[in-house]
Amino acid sequence: MDMMANALVALVAVLHAYILVLEMFLWEKSPGRKLSGFDAELARVSAPLAANQGLYNGFLSAGLVWGLIADDPTGYRVQVFFLVCVLVAGLYGGFTANRRILLAQALPGALALTAVLLAR
Repeated sequence: MDMMANALVALVAVLHAYILVLEMFLWEKSPGRKLSGFDAELARVSAPLAANQGLYNGFLSAGLVWGLIADDPTGYRVQVFFLVCVLVAGLYGGFTANRRILLAQALPGALALTAVLLAR
């Protein structure tokens, strides 16, 4: 179970690193515009906001990686903290911005958090 929990945490970390790239570097290009549904002008004017969001996603990813490499009990506690952050951000985004965020962010975070808690 511990290996599955670590794999799920790693997948969530990779997901948030990918979101960082989309929001910080590809927002005005095809992948970012496809994600947001914005036309070129709206993508251009919202790019600084998207980059800020991307930076926060990078912090989530970095925290999860820290949790994976740190010895317990620190690693466990860090994983739980950052997975709760991912889950809260996913729920908030899903209810305020776009329902797809519930599946893309909240669900993976909840699954990884459940696995980490059960592995303990």
